[in-house]
Amino acid sequence: MRLDVRYDGTDFSGWAKQPGLRTVQGLIEDALWKQPPGRRAPRSVVVAGRTDAGVHAHRQVVHVDVDPFGPGEGGRLPVDDHGIPDLERLCHRWNRILPGDVRVLGARVAPEGFDARFSALRRYYRYQVSDAPWGVDPLRRRDTLPWNRPLDVDRLNEAARELLGLNDFAAFCKPREGATTIRELQRFSWERVEEHLLVARLEADAFCHSMVRSLVGSLLMVGDGRREPDWPADLLREGVRTSTVAPAHGLALVGIDYPRDVDLAARATQARARRSLG
Repeated sequence: MRLDVRYDGTDFSGWAKQPGLRTVQGLIEDALWKQPPGRRAPRSVVVAGRTDAGVHAHRQVVHVDVDPFGPGEGGRLPVDDHGIPDLERLCHRWNRILPGDVRVLGARVAPEGFDARFSALRRYYRYQVSDAPWGVDPLRRRDTLPWNRPLDVDRLNEAARELLGLNDFAAFCKPREGATTIRELQRFSWERVEEHLLVARLEADAFCHSMVRSLVGSLLMVGDGRREPDWPADLLREGVRTSTVAPAHGLALVGIDYPRDVDLAARATQARARRSLG
């Protein structure tokens, strides 16, 4: 079963379940345990992209394995011929259990071969920054970073263009044992959408741990003139880990693309293979 989820990450210790901490995964699994979508509570859910503490999601995707109801089961929820309950009513029940900062937007039976994480073609992220001299709009303080120096959009885009393509992003990722840092950055662009509000948009087949925030943090140093536009590309080539990591609250996962249903399983197999630059 596929679930589409939205959350305000401010008061969460990230997506991943951790003992004693408030996490999105923990609350979602608790709701599924209290109101199972099948004969028994699912053991765990699989997410398209883990988010760090404070990071938001407009459209997160989750999958969960479900044991369909048998004849006469399902309680007061109507069940179809395949043992699947009324998913609209089930979502309503989950959202009554969940707190207000996380919502299940919809649920559906996933096509064969679907894997929320490995079937994804690309992820979309957005980062918002205010360079107003007085800080950030109070109504945007939970999802926008205040930057106390004027930012030059042309310098930001000049630096961003040099990072596109298939590269080893070790300089912009927190290392994880056995994990590759090779990614294909398909879009990285900046736009001033209001007088003092800038938006960075990033797309990639996948992002490694802390990659988006490290890229944004490094480019902000270029945008305010403290570094030259070729500096982030130099870091990329040298593989030197940058310490300029932007705060989490300006970042949001805004979407995930998947291939046609017939290509889901093949895409999952491809994504599980360890990549190299050849």
